Amino acid sequence: MEPVSSLQSICYKPGSLQLLDQRKLPLETIYLDIQDAADGWSAIRDMVVRGAPAIAIAAALSLAVEVFNLDNFNGTSDDAASFLNKKLEYLVSSRPTAVNLSDAATKLKEVISKAAATASEAQSIFQAYIEAAEIMLKDDVSSNKAIGSYGASFLQHQLKNSKQLSILTHCNTGSLATAGYGTALGVIRAVHTEGLLERAYCTETRPFNQGSRLTAFELVHDNIPATLIADSAAAALMKDGRVDAVIVGADRVAANGDTANKIGTYSLALCAMNHKIPFYVAAPLTSIDLSLSCGKEIVIEERSPNELTHTRGGLGEQVAASGISVWNPAFDVTPANLIAGIITEKGVITKIRSDAFDIKDFVQKVDQ
Repeated sequence: MEPVSSLQSICYKPGSLQLLDQRKLPLETIYLDIQDAADGWSAIRDMVVRGAPAIAIAAALSLAVEVFNLDNFNGTSDDAASFLNKKLEYLVSSRPTAVNLSDAATKLKEVISKAAATASEAQSIFQAYIEAAEIMLKDDVSSNKAIGSYGASFLQHQLKNSKQLSILTHCNTGSLATAGYGTALGVIRAVHTEGLLERAYCTETRPFNQGSRLTAFELVHDNIPATLIADSAAAALMKDGRVDAVIVGADRVAANGDTANKIGTYSLALCAMNHKIPFYVAAPLTSIDLSLSCGKEIVIEERSPNELTHTRGGLGEQVAASGISVWNPAFDVTPANLIAGIITEKGVITKIRSDAFDIKDFVQKVDQ
């Protein structure tokens, strides 16, 4: 199988959407045709596409493709708005923890509502929706590159005693988790471009192995110096003095800075604190949920037991004893007191005190 020439998880043109089946990487490169919202829902739920930003974009575009190819819709403009809103609610149910998906749906519903207030034909509603979904795709790439730039500059300033940096990351937060470039991995890319990266370390990220299958794949593809480690080796790596910073992504950030991310993130944060290593979150503002005061309010998705009892994230042969009970949360919550900063496309959010951020104030200032 030929290697991917361009790490593009989402291939879209009007009326057509293909998603790179990330379950097959790094050994196979297979794109799946997504024809409607039902296909999008299944692709998100079954982890064909994953990563909070990519999930939101894939969901929005799956519905855009459906309405682009919709023949003989006989309803009114209000019927079209109702049709789209119901489809968006359905898509949000695919994976509940990532706030980007619900945030995208809310913004798209606002577009639908405004269009419905003035349009007399259903097709006008559909066209407004399609254009808004396409803008989201473009904006995601731009915001990721801004995150990388802000992150690289911030790290260079904060860690000025280090000539080059070694950075540890978890799960996959690169081109495969977004519309392009990446969040935490985008920062690593930017640091490497500036000639400041000594080495990137990526965890395997069990049980779905997003680190060993996807992040390692991206790092090798981009010729970035990198080393894969077992999840359980992170503390020993830090103790050996090989890590200058830890940077992870986020699926949902509460108003106080508590952050839900891939299971195992909390453990890394605790290890980093013990070894006095700064721990950063890199995420777009769409990952911030100001409606939640703290991490206790974040709903944590639980995945199939098969992901633990079988190889290849549940797709391979059984390795665990039959009859064993399984607890398989997809995410954990890292409290704000363990996070040194949150890197966004508008700048870096720093703490107002040792245990909390004033994220609401930051968001209000950048929106002015």
